[in-house]
Amino acid sequence: MSRSRKTPERTCIGCSLTADKRALVRVVRATDGHVDVDPTGKANGRGAYVCARIECFDAAATRKRFDAALRVRLRTDDIDRLRRELEALLVDAQASPQGR
Repeated sequence: MSRSRKTPERTCIGCSLTADKRALVRVVRATDGHVDVDPTGKANGRGAYVCARIECFDAAATRKRFDAALRVRLRTDDIDRLRRELEALLVDAQASPQGR
């Protein structure tokens, strides 16, 4: 009898929705302290997950949830850069039928 694998779930730091890990976008703080959007979801570092919606990203940024989850203090220009990266990722996902 084989056991099926449990699908990993994560919680969005913007809206607190629990969803499949692959349905959320990962933001990662690398060991050097640089923070980026991680389209693969596999980059090394401390990660935080947000829904693939700008509203959730904005809510997390406004409430400073990225700072708490990633244990880093993000500046306004860092938040703006991450927002642009997320927007570009969402446009790419809509353009390709497979998503990620």
